[in-house]
Amino acid sequence: MEYTDKEYCLEVWGDWACFTRPELKVERVSYDVITPSAARAIFEAILFKRYAMRWQITRIEVLNPIKWTTIRRNEVGAVASKSSIFIEDKRQQKNSLLLQDVRYRIYAKLVFIPKKNRPKEAFLRHEPGADETPMKYYQMFERRASQGQCFTQPYLGCREFAANWKYIDNTNNLDVPLSEDRDFGIMLYDMDFDRNPQKPDAMFYRAKMVQGVIVVPDKDSEEVLK
Repeated sequence: MEYTDKEYCLEVWGDWACFTRPELKVERVSYDVITPSAARAIFEAILFKRYAMRWQITRIEVLNPIKWTTIRRNEVGAVASKSSIFIEDKRQQKNSLLLQDVRYRIYAKLVFIPKKNRPKEAFLRHEPGADETPMKYYQMFERRASQGQCFTQPYLGCREFAANWKYIDNTNNLDVPLSEDRDFGIMLYDMDFDRNPQKPDAMFYRAKMVQGVIVVPDKDSEEVLK
């Protein structure tokens, strides 16, 4: 089968969401809408195969009005390592500016990576079989998504904010997105794992919503700031 990219659609929603702005280190402050990296993580929670495929977010439709709320949350101010952590000594209370009652429709392409374009480490455990085609992964995702299956629980920015989701098989006659135009300015796009997998650099893009729709450029586009 020829190399192709097939687009899929998920509708996701939740009571709370926090897509943290990286420039604000102490207190958590969310972006106005979901970031492409957070949207990608939702698709990856359903299906992801390293080296063989990747998800490219193409469009985000905002369905609910943007609403804010503030809460205080307990966080652990340390990173787990070989030594144990006594949580009571590392607990910190921080204010968080969160999004409330969010709902999005996210479109993404399942980009199949041909064997000839994969690094050598992709074949250390096993050699892909004759069924290593885009259709294999299309069918895997469609089967899992239609049955509501996922490897990990999708979340909205933070793991404690679990995301409800459903697979949209037919994108005709869907609800109209939020009737609003807004320029969100420079927003986190994703982390650049291709250049340095151990310490990836952040990528950014100019997020603009036109009648509730945010068009997300390809990661190799000049619109993505690296």
